Amino acid sequence: MAVREHSFVSFAGQSRAAARSANFNVTWVQGTPGETVELHGSEEQMLILPAAPARVSMAAETQDVSARTVTLLPPGASQITLPGGGLVIHLSTDPSDDALNTTDYTDLDPRIAPVGAPMQRSEADRMKIIEVDAIVPPADKPRLKMIQSSVMSINWVEYDGPRDRTALSPHNHADLEQGSLAIYGDFVHHLRVPWGKDANDWREDIHLQAEAETLTIIPVEMIHTTEGVGNGPHLLIDVFAPARADFIAKGWMCNGKDYT
Repeated sequence: MAVREHSFVSFAGQSRAAARSANFNVTWVQGTPGETVELHGSEEQMLILPAAPARVSMAAETQDVSARTVTLLPPGASQITLPGGGLVIHLSTDPSDDALNTTDYTDLDPRIAPVGAPMQRSEADRMKIIEVDAIVPPADKPRLKMIQSSVMSINWVEYDGPRDRTALSPHNHADLEQGSLAIYGDFVHHLRVPWGKDANDWREDIHLQAEAETLTIIPVEMIHTTEGVGNGPHLLIDVFAPARADFIAKGWMCNGKDYT
């Protein structure tokens, strides 16, 4: 089949915008002090608060949620109030028709695995707040802070200064797109199309500059690795739907025991 290119979206300057992959949707909200935003998902959702707290309300529950958290929300509508303003990131498996990159998905890649039936979480009718700083990564994977929902998973990747160029991790995914959401810091996504039998499908390597407030969707089978460049803090959130079954099997999800 024809080689699919990456999809790249910048949220810079947007107060509210959405971008999508085949299976998931990212809503980016830069809220003002006191603002309330409403969000919705038909399956379990993820709400990411990188740097600012919020009050989160659903039909039967209200929680004050601190910064640097990921909150799992039951299906349905939620209202998020930002007392001091700040960034809210909402993840769902309901791709938006008005996503900034919607034209990239006129034709869907048949290699991408469907989300399938959702896993079941204990206390699935309640919010679950996960403090990122309390996550203990696997002993042999210090950069891995994996969180799952019933239908997707993320990795919270954070470090100071540039990434060690002698310890990058090129890899690919046979049936998953990867969303790489740059929250702060500058990155370079190194992308390589594998050589197949048809040389007409070969491509030059891409070294894609990705500043903060951008989302890159990396296609199935594309060899990739991401390098944080420059000084200062870097935060990148990788998004997958369905949830990474290989990481679940290895016990690498911080909240994997909540699901059956």
